[in-house]
Amino acid sequence: MADIMTKLSDLIDPEVMADMVSARIPKKLRVAPFAKIDDTLAGVPGDTITVPAYTYIGDAADVAEGGEVAIEKMTTSTRKATIKKAMKGIGLTDEAVLSGYGNPVGEANTQLALAIAAKIDNDCMDALQGASLTYDGSAAVINYNAIVDAVDVFEEEMGCSDKVMFVHPKQVTQLRKDPDFISADKYQPGVALTGEIGMIAGCRLVPSKKVPVVTVGGTEDEDGGGVTGGTQCYACPIVKLEADPEVDDEIPALTIYRKRDVNIETERKPKTRTTEITADEFYVAVLSNEAKVVLAKFKV
Repeated sequence: MADIMTKLSDLIDPEVMADMVSARIPKKLRVAPFAKIDDTLAGVPGDTITVPAYTYIGDAADVAEGGEVAIEKMTTSTRKATIKKAMKGIGLTDEAVLSGYGNPVGEANTQLALAIAAKIDNDCMDALQGASLTYDGSAAVINYNAIVDAVDVFEEEMGCSDKVMFVHPKQVTQLRKDPDFISADKYQPGVALTGEIGMIAGCRLVPSKKVPVVTVGGTEDEDGGGVTGGTQCYACPIVKLEADPEVDDEIPALTIYRKRDVNIETERKPKTRTTEITADEFYVAVLSNEAKVVLAKFKV
């Protein structure tokens, strides 16, 4: 007679859970979807990546007939980034798994995916906060004219590159009331980006609670206790997106280097009839092209 009993091992399968968590993570990301995923470190020795940034050699110059062209030396600046491990764990009792309300194992998948996604998003936002191009709009709340000025920090000649701007949800009301705001529900179907609510001044707007509040101005205390005065501002990154990743070999603004995808392991605690489930992902988020990010600060 076939064994028809439901076993705990049937309900908690690390390989199945890993696939489910990996599938759910992208749906819970807000910042990371706009990063390039680089898996070149997977399966190779080492945990450090060196990110190059090439210096422009300058415009071409006129050369007379028979004259020699000046040979320029390509120079680079580099930054090193070390792979880190993001990890989270959950413990489930046998009673919860076998007779708990709802679907405890499914909820564990969701919670683990949410925890890792939040960490990846935090690191991506932290990387964008290191942008060298900045705009100080601390004199007023976010508005069309200020965003135009922030975008102009890129000094684009064509001005046609696609951009995404991360804003705090508390800024959304101000933006929706701006007469130049175009709501995403007015787009043609299928053209909105992940999490996009609309567009203003050529920037696609994506709300995220990861956008931090920072202090602009003020004076640092002599005892090193912090900064007094100044203006509280939202630090909103504006990111230039790649027009066509298939043909454009420009370095993207943000890159996530992955050493290993999500891994799920379980450990049985027989004395307490508990199964501990842990999830981890090895990666690092890097600001890989500073020329493609402007950090715009607007009054809270």
